[in-house]
Amino acid sequence: MGSAAPKGATADEELIRQLYAEHARALLGYVLRLVRGDRQRAEDVVQETLLRAWRHPESLDPARGPQRVWLATVARNIVVDGERARRARPPEVGEEALGVVPTGEDDLDRAMLAWEVMEVLAELAPHHRQVLVEVYYRGHSVAEAADRLGIPVGTVKSRTYYALRQLKLLLEERGMTPEVAL
Repeated sequence: MGSAAPKGATADEELIRQLYAEHARALLGYVLRLVRGDRQRAEDVVQETLLRAWRHPESLDPARGPQRVWLATVARNIVVDGERARRARPPEVGEEALGVVPTGEDDLDRAMLAWEVMEVLAELAPHHRQVLVEVYYRGHSVAEAADRLGIPVGTVKSRTYYALRQLKLLLEERGMTPEVAL
């Protein structure tokens, strides 16, 4: 492979070829370390770096410093910007997550109701919420709940009583009846 430019090549094309020939291998090695070995991502970053060099050839003026330093700085900034963008987006989920999304109107209504009940439960004192979860949502007997929570049976009974009273009040404040919510 020769370093001579093809006939008709512009100065910009020659600049990119020269940058690639002189710096691409070292830049790829540097970026691979930054992206923890993700070769595809590293290659994308190197390509974007060279594209930015092509768009801003004035930045590569030797009077401003070594070209490789400028290229490495640009590559590092691209990696950092990519990481920030990734953290700002919620994580992607696979198709299996779509299987739990309600599809019918009744399913959607039940899901929204469950969501609202969970918000109300979150307002309860932790010790009240724990007994309701054990007895009503996990289906344990009072004795099993007492054993799991490490408290006396009588305490489970009284906490359940007061938790249900508080839950009823909180549901009514939201315009919900306990029969519909539970």
